[in-house]
Amino acid sequence: MQKITPCLWFDNQAEEAVKFYTSIFKNSKIVNVAHYGEAGAKASGRPKGTVMTITFQLNEQEFMVLNGGPLFKFNPSVSFHVKCKTKDEVDAIWGKLSAGGTVLMELGEYPFSEKYGWCNDRYGLSWQVIFVGESEIKQKITPVLMFVGDVCGKAKEAVNFYASVFKNAKADFFCSLRQRRRT
Repeated sequence: MQKITPCLWFDNQAEEAVKFYTSIFKNSKIVNVAHYGEAGAKASGRPKGTVMTITFQLNEQEFMVLNGGPLFKFNPSVSFHVKCKTKDEVDAIWGKLSAGGTVLMELGEYPFSEKYGWCNDRYGLSWQVIFVGESEIKQKITPVLMFVGDVCGKAKEAVNFYASVFKNAKADFFCSLRQRRRT
């Protein structure tokens, strides 16, 4: 059971983005739409009755979007890793996510995967699409946190901290697909 729901902050494109994302992934749907009431509109400066949040599912995994205004912009330090069983699936998802966006790593072959690409989509949200072949997929879409700049080298410390906050959580450190195949 999913216990943490990623919340994605948009200026005013939440509805458009949700339609886009749910059109890409199988088993996707809009679950709930909440609108700004009088108090929320006054506090946020958003018009009363406009969309505040949308809860939706991509491949049966829950996400939320917020029309929160221009205070926040996406950056590649937080991205979503999409695992695909076939190269054709990688091509299809990549083609849609990268269209109108910015390619950070070209779709191609890398030491860790026969087919991988990394892009910011048309809304600026970062996606890494990867062919995993016969490897087990426990979760189709996985949030990825990157630790750079002043926090570079502190990922393990952060993961251990996050795991300490939640009951029954455990740290599972990443190792390459090739390393996993050997073990």
